[in-house]
Amino acid sequence: MRGFRLLALVAGALGGLTGVAYGLVSEQSRRARVVIGVPDAPPLRADGVYGDGDGTPVRFAVLGDSMAAGLGVDDPAELPGVVLATGLADEVGVPVRLETYAISGSTSRDLAAQVDRVVADPPDVALVIIGGNDVTTRLSIAGSAVLLGAQVRRLRAAGVGVVVGTCPDLGTVRPIPEPARSVAREWSRRLARAQRVEVERAGGVPVALGDLLAAEFRARHVDYFSRDRFHPSAAGYEAATSILLAPLCGVLRHEWWPR
Repeated sequence: MRGFRLLALVAGALGGLTGVAYGLVSEQSRRARVVIGVPDAPPLRADGVYGDGDGTPVRFAVLGDSMAAGLGVDDPAELPGVVLATGLADEVGVPVRLETYAISGSTSRDLAAQVDRVVADPPDVALVIIGGNDVTTRLSIAGSAVLLGAQVRRLRAAGVGVVVGTCPDLGTVRPIPEPARSVAREWSRRLARAQRVEVERAGGVPVALGDLLAAEFRARHVDYFSRDRFHPSAAGYEAATSILLAPLCGVLRHEWWPR
């Protein structure tokens, strides 16, 4: 995700403002772009097998955007994919092979290319986190949700169990001042609700990251955001993985155990 694109959203969403009000929003946008900046390096990668035990490893794929990829952490062990792979291995008692397809900056339009690679050799279970860039690039809420649902349906048709972390609440990003922050909050919440409906229709399991984490991210913003103050820190990702692990375990047991 790119913080400066969020301000383009605000300019469009508040396009009806004129005079002093519009000037205020424009100045807020300029200042926030300076504060957030852009990432100085791509996300770390640490694909491989995690956990102890014998037997063929369970295969776990991660798709989506920079939050799925773990942009913002400094240690590969802190990547959300690694944390979840390790947790899954502990829970199910067999090794887990992590395969990361997520690409920083992706929107729901880009998800099909990631799914193409996944279904060519389907894993057992997949996590998808997408939506933040759909908000910052002003994709339509309905269109974004339909795109996501279509890709979840493809994964399910390939026999992959799917958990989707829906759009996080971008209203927790403190460098974005009011009223811009309220616009981002409302847009991301509406997208998350639409995503939930489409994911359920497609046979996936949605997890409402925004609803479950926003209050904690607002209260602990110093600890939960990385240096860019836009992407989560290791502690922020730990909070997210703590609510994603149980659904992943449930889907994995349902999809994989009968084999």
